[in-house]
Amino acid sequence: MHMSKSIRLSEEAYDRLAAHKTEDETFSEVVLRLAGERSLLEIAGILSDEEADALRDAIDDRRERRANGLEEVADRMRGA
Repeated sequence: MHMSKSIRLSEEAYDRLAAHKTEDETFSEVVLRLAGERSLLEIAGILSDEEADALRDAIDDRRERRANGLEEVADRMRGA
């Protein structure tokens, strides 16, 4: 048996949550889906140091490529 908790949301927060809700979902299911099934603490240590370093490098590389791409788009929009 799951224990229920009541929470208060501003109208804006409620509206945003409701926008993500499908017809067949409860609000609890929406929160669980949006929040993910695992917390960061639960997945801590899942990667080796080498895997974590490789993932970090890949993320940094992707961010750099994305930033460069956005700069190119901005230059084209400015007519440069």
